[in-house]
Amino acid sequence: MGWLRKLSGKTVALDTAPLIYFIEENPKFLAAVKPFFAAMARGDFQVVTSSITLAEVLVNPIKHDKLTLAEQYKELLLSAENMKLFPATTQIAELAARLRAAHNLQTPDAIQIATALDQKADFFLTNDAKLSRLSQPQVLVLADLA
Repeated sequence: MGWLRKLSGKTVALDTAPLIYFIEENPKFLAAVKPFFAAMARGDFQVVTSSITLAEVLVNPIKHDKLTLAEQYKELLLSAENMKLFPATTQIAELAARLRAAHNLQTPDAIQIATALDQKADFFLTNDAKLSRLSQPQVLVLADLA
């Protein structure tokens, strides 16, 4: 997992999909995300994410009455060492609007990237290849890393 070494001492913004893959043990991506979350837990790097992540990960567990799964997501996002969840402030919303206008992003993606930029993240971990066209922060696409 050479890509994890370059994250050492950095700030990594986290998109929703990698978290889902980790919590729900997605067989295609678990080998890539499990070491990522282990390295985060060791304090190798800091992780930031937007409150939009919480909104996105809770939809299916609530829809399918999987309250234990919903609690797992909340526990990780709200209590994990070396991970911070940030609300969509006015400053982040304005930056997200600029990103949407410049790059034709969907609102959730724009908020995620705006949060990453606001928190001065060095990297953005996602599985959305469309986002790799952005120059800042450096986008890491799981499908390319797995």
